[in-house]
Amino acid sequence: MKRIQIFFLIATFFSLLTTQAQCDLFFSEYAEGTSNNKYLEIFNPTNADISLDDYAFPSVSNAPTTPGVHEYWNTFTVGAIVPAGGLYIIAHGSADASILALADQTHTYLSNGDDGYQLVFGTELSHVVIDHIGDFMGDPGTGWDVAGTTNATQDHVLIRKSTVTQGNTDWASSAGTDVASS
Repeated sequence: MKRIQIFFLIATFFSLLTTQAQCDLFFSEYAEGTSNNKYLEIFNPTNADISLDDYAFPSVSNAPTTPGVHEYWNTFTVGAIVPAGGLYIIAHGSADASILALADQTHTYLSNGDDGYQLVFGTELSHVVIDHIGDFMGDPGTGWDVAGTTNATQDHVLIRKSTVTQGNTDWASSAGTDVASS
């Protein structure tokens, strides 16, 4: 009986650590600018570096083949780390030099405003969604509305409020209907 209890305590402790890791990172900024001036910014609000080896940023292009399911499994550079209190930036490889100078990784297929992204922890077959930009439910047209701005994910920079401390798996509540509710 004691072995089962000890195993349960160890499994519970590991689960709490894993859950904590899953909640630490989130998208802090998103840019879809003219031409290829696009990037995703991930923030680590903790006081410890976080390895991205167990994370990914899956996506859909326009309307997904299967609503709710990613079409592309995008991984981070092996060994990539988001420093404590720092950022990790994924930029389009042909972005302006000022964006590329800050980029940690390039990715050719960043959004034109109507492609959804997730930040996830785990593998392609078994992962937990941590955060969303857009959704994987269907083609939004030219972009999703955010904070009362039509097509805000196209030709705009979206910056998370400083009061946000973790990702949100409910895109509609993240987007909100006005500045106060987004």
